[in-house]
Amino acid sequence: MSRAAVARTYADTMLELAARDGSESAWLEMLSEIAELYETSVPFKAFLHTPRVSEEDKRRVLRQTFQDRYPELFVRFLLIVLEKRRQSLLPDIEVASRDLLYEQTGRVFASVTLTTEAAPAFRTEVEDRLSEVLGRAVDAEFRVDERLIGGMVVRVEDKVLDGSVKRRLQMLRRSLQEHGA
Repeated sequence: MSRAAVARTYADTMLELAARDGSESAWLEMLSEIAELYETSVPFKAFLHTPRVSEEDKRRVLRQTFQDRYPELFVRFLLIVLEKRRQSLLPDIEVASRDLLYEQTGRVFASVTLTTEAAPAFRTEVEDRLSEVLGRAVDAEFRVDERLIGGMVVRVEDKVLDGSVKRRLQMLRRSLQEHGA
């Protein structure tokens, strides 16, 4: 079974558990926190993967760490992911969960990269315009990348709309090279 298929199976299970009390969005946010921690914290990732710490000790530490922060059922879900040695799939499970939830609710996720932090009014305007174009409600995540120089890059599902100055300069350079200028 492919990595994506396994992640989707865990995502589906997680959303079914969350649906018991209608907290799918909350569970997705909790999973996003854990997936981000996994991707950004070298000590956390090493702890989850090291054979030097027994599975029982890992479970105990995770339970103690997260029991006051997350609902018991969510913590048990995380422990099962660990027990099945699928911790490296946490970021993939998050993406699959988001996709499934958006599919169920008729929404779409967009990643918008700008050169500077976006004002709230601009964020709303971008989400509204994307919703008009796509014909579905859009939840956008805004990121900053100073290397763009100006403009923005929008990623929606498998589409990339690159309106950055950096991209325009690359295209101009390529055009000049092709035409011998």
